[in-house]
Amino acid sequence: MGKFIAIDGLDGSGKGTQTDILVERLKKENKKVRVLSFPMYENDSSLFARMYLDGKFGKNPSDTNAYAASMFFASDRYISYRTDWIKDILDPDTYVIANRYTSANAVHQLSKLPYEEWEGFLNWLWDFEFSKLGLPEPDATVYLEVHPDVSLSLVKSRSEETGRKIDIHEGDREYMFKCYDAALYSSKALNWIQISCCKDGALRTREDVAAEIYEKISKI
Repeated sequence: MGKFIAIDGLDGSGKGTQTDILVERLKKENKKVRVLSFPMYENDSSLFARMYLDGKFGKNPSDTNAYAASMFFASDRYISYRTDWIKDILDPDTYVIANRYTSANAVHQLSKLPYEEWEGFLNWLWDFEFSKLGLPEPDATVYLEVHPDVSLSLVKSRSEETGRKIDIHEGDREYMFKCYDAALYSSKALNWIQISCCKDGALRTREDVAAEIYEKISKI
């Protein structure tokens, strides 16, 4: 029986790396695997999300309110789901592994709101994406916990090495700290599997983190 696992975390936390490691391990176990990565930058479905991240609606994340921005990313998931990966979700033998999912809205958009509105926003978000839009809900969400100072340093290094443009989320230090608080809140409120990626002030090895992820998700 296949499962749907989402992996999330702040920018630079190693979501892509851990997704790749998990997928390779499942394939070695002869599992049928479909990998998703959101936003789907190469697809038309991500147009509004790309415009937002590129600063077309404002150079600061707060220029676009939490509900509007959430709809941009949700539309990418909905369109791609209906036109592509619905077949993988419906296949009981396929393991679907997503690099980011609805959890990314919980982290990045929740942070724009005052604390007293956080519970209401999460209730709205889960109802909107999973009930109103009918998107599939993951069997488990893994949150890679990394302090924002570490995340920002990793994002900067990645940009310098690859030439990848830093988006409006990654370029706003204060915003990233707010996202960190929102992520910890969401992780507890929504029962995510939280993995601490640092130990004694240093990053754990990717292999060590991957082993803990596999051990935790194997229980489902």
